[in-house]
Amino acid sequence: MKILKFLPVFLVLSLAACKKVPEMTLEEIDEVINLNSTKIIEKTVSKPYEGQDFKDGKIDGIWYSSIDSDPKTFNALIAERDGSSASIMSQVTDYIVDYDFIKKEWIPRLCFFEISVDEKKDELTVHFTVRDDAYWSYFGKKEKVPVTSDDIVWWYDNVSGNPDFQSSAYSGQFVMMKDGSYKRIEAKKIDDKHFDLIYPRIIANPMLASNVDAKPCWIYKEAFDKDGIDGVKNLFSVNTDPKNIPSCGKFFITEYSPGQRLVFTRNPDYWEKDSKGEAFQYCTKKICQIINDHQNTEKLLFLQGKLETYSPQPENLSDIINAQGDSYTVYNSEGSLGAQMWSFNQNPKNNDKPFYRWFTKKEFRQAMSCLLNRDRIISQSYRGLASAKYDFFPKGNQFYDENIKLKYTYDKAKALELLKSIGFVQNKDGIMLDDKGLAVEFDLAIASTANISNDIAQIISDECKSVGITVNVRQTDFQKMVEMLTATYDWESIIIGLGSYLFPTQGSNVWPSNGNLHLWYPLQKSPATEWEKRIDYLYNEGQYTIDEVKAKQIWDEYQTILLEQCPMIYLVCARSFIAINNRWDFTNFYFDNINGAMTEHIYVK
Repeated sequence: MKILKFLPVFLVLSLAACKKVPEMTLEEIDEVINLNSTKIIEKTVSKPYEGQDFKDGKIDGIWYSSIDSDPKTFNALIAERDGSSASIMSQVTDYIVDYDFIKKEWIPRLCFFEISVDEKKDELTVHFTVRDDAYWSYFGKKEKVPVTSDDIVWWYDNVSGNPDFQSSAYSGQFVMMKDGSYKRIEAKKIDDKHFDLIYPRIIANPMLASNVDAKPCWIYKEAFDKDGIDGVKNLFSVNTDPKNIPSCGKFFITEYSPGQRLVFTRNPDYWEKDSKGEAFQYCTKKICQIINDHQNTEKLLFLQGKLETYSPQPENLSDIINAQGDSYTVYNSEGSLGAQMWSFNQNPKNNDKPFYRWFTKKEFRQAMSCLLNRDRIISQSYRGLASAKYDFFPKGNQFYDENIKLKYTYDKAKALELLKSIGFVQNKDGIMLDDKGLAVEFDLAIASTANISNDIAQIISDECKSVGITVNVRQTDFQKMVEMLTATYDWESIIIGLGSYLFPTQGSNVWPSNGNLHLWYPLQKSPATEWEKRIDYLYNEGQYTIDEVKAKQIWDEYQTILLEQCPMIYLVCARSFIAINNRWDFTNFYFDNINGAMTEHIYVK
């Protein structure tokens, strides 16, 4: 089962080099969608996880994988800000709980737990017990240090809970009270194996907020006591010998060669065991190659047998499927839960620019949604292997409602009607002019590190051009894009991905107005609009509403408002595919749109 990491939402930015995308007729679109999707699916394997038991395997084999950049750090705090570093550090730690989507219940990992509710005091407490068989250990050493309450509580109080550290987890430690004030969720150590998280208010899903991972706090505490904040930040840089990094996870980091590779070695002391008492990961090593030209090189290495898996892009999917033979097998899963979004900068720092006047009008954003030809994107960019995203929550979310849909779907006449309602008109040359007579022209930023979203950007540009609006597609370095979104706010419109929301309160840093990823206008001291104020209210009410009937009413209104206001417009949900080397036994391998590719318990034939 894939561990759910309930940290603030990370940006997923993927786009690339510009090319002209030919327009297609509606008939051609339908033909491509029906023909391609059927033929391709028939040649792949569907194997979703449905609660099957994992079978015992044998300890053997090296798992070869890749990442597209070097880690920035081996420090647990600094890694919060870098996706590559965070994924690497996840190999040497574990989360205290997980969510079983089959049973629809929370299950223990590092900690067992009980929830108690005091309705009179309107308080809720989660009582945790650290498992006795969880240890920190070092590669090549017999020494084992038990995981204790301190590995969660000390970090929670002194690092995540210290605003001077600027941890992304800081805001998640606070609960909004009924009077609008905020109170902190208290962490209380009982003894070495027991601790409590005490909520100052009853919350609908406390485990979602409680899911943190363990840190080797005896090391960080010593550094903090000696040198304060700098002492913590200076631990475990990329120059650290990774063998000196303790692990309570499935692997040790045993080698790092900058620009070349990382090596992870199996941790035999990991607590999760099979029926034979062996740690429940079977490959002896994982060798992760660092590949800068990731898209092109990864495919080549996989076909050469030098990588275990490859996720084909739509443009090479048919080739990969038709060539699978005896060397690998291609699996498919239903459409992804998340989708890329098109967003418009409404930050008042840009209030002297024409696009600010346009973007802050909901009718303009609705018109852009009406110019978004999702069927064309599905056929041309995804070869028919995607579906339009018209809902807000994914189907896996308990508050998904098939009747709550986006009203502003592809309709040029409707787009022109909406633009006319705010004073926009086309001149005799077909150029769209705003209510002050200015030509409507703005930038669409994309990251210059992938392929498929460039097609999407070009389709958007084509469709807008057909009504006299100029959209300039701008390729942007990934790191600069992150800076634009989180620091400078110097952008006009953008295509991004923000993951999916299996729980309605997973978007705490995106949808509430004070969120640092409230992209169109982040970190508001107070809501800029009445509808954002209402979203803030509904988000908080939903978070604290236990009654499912009342909660549904809240989340129904929440979705409806966001789909009406169109601050970020969903694009499409792509079907997922993965090719995997046939030298592995697929008994314990599963692939679906919730858990992704489940390779944790795979073993070599």
